[in-house]
Amino acid sequence: MRKIYTTLVSLLVVLSSVTAQEVKNIIFLIGDGMGIASVSMMQLEGNYEPTIFDQAENIALQKTYSADNRVTDSAASGTALATGHKTNNTYLGVLADGTPVSSLMDVAKGRGMTTGVIATTYLQHATPAAFYAHIASRHDYLNISKQLAESSIDVAIGGGMSFFKELYGDNAVTTLQEHNFDVITSMDALKQHREGGRIMALLADKEIGANSGSYLAEATRDALRLLENEEGFVLMVEGSLIDGMGHANDAKAQQLEMQGFMGAIEVAVAYAKSNPGTLVVVTGDHETGGLSIVSCDSDFCLSEQGVEYRWTTKGHSGVMLPIYLYGTGAEKINGIMENAELGQKLKELIAR
Repeated sequence: MRKIYTTLVSLLVVLSSVTAQEVKNIIFLIGDGMGIASVSMMQLEGNYEPTIFDQAENIALQKTYSADNRVTDSAASGTALATGHKTNNTYLGVLADGTPVSSLMDVAKGRGMTTGVIATTYLQHATPAAFYAHIASRHDYLNISKQLAESSIDVAIGGGMSFFKELYGDNAVTTLQEHNFDVITSMDALKQHREGGRIMALLADKEIGANSGSYLAEATRDALRLLENEEGFVLMVEGSLIDGMGHANDAKAQQLEMQGFMGAIEVAVAYAKSNPGTLVVVTGDHETGGLSIVSCDSDFCLSEQGVEYRWTTKGHSGVMLPIYLYGTGAEKINGIMENAELGQKLKELIAR
């Protein structure tokens, strides 16, 4: 009897451990254009005090090339991360032959989970659109807007009202309401919103804009509050304009965008710590600008040569990107992988 009892106790411990490791919520934060040099820059600028990146419980790497280009754009990389499939540059949510593929959001909705997207640019931009749209051109903003209106996304926060106005004219708000969205046009109104239902928070005609301070952290906090439910949720948060400052080769401006993005990561990690079952995944879609951090002097006998930020391109680069993992399931994503492998793994974690 003692042996049977011991076996049953061991089995219960194993079952309890499996249950404890189940991923219920995913918060997926994507720094558009953020590479390892951008992270290193923030460590340096903070005098190497621990950053939120240093708090990661696990780290992996992803390769970013697209199906038709060794250097990806945001549409192809966003599609890989959102759907688990590589595609051509400019394509969103479809394979290279045009076949639509399901996204992480589609899998979540199939399980009764809620879904959300947040951006500092317009919601029809490539990275957020990869999670709900299926179209061969990332620049077809009106059709992407139509697909967003008709999507199953529960909470959308960002810019992009001008595209809905162009598509639906004076009936833009009414049309979104007919698709069961409560339309919100200010952060104050978003913070005060307490009712259930779907929310389209269109806070700007185009972009929220650069140097938006605590916007991304506040939007993330509000979205988490609104998405919470018994079945779980998936939230994608994009630090959109890290990319723009890389294209501009502006290190100071990129530091401000990184600070805003890091604030959102801190909110997500704090939520994961107090809500077991939450996995936080932080990565980029590609690196922008070819940023490097170099010594100002080649004489390494000096105690301090100073450093400077140098850019090698106004476009994207093809370097691998770090993946930072926190919370439940952080140990399940490891090694060097394709960006599409990361997307597929996240789908598998909630397809239970």
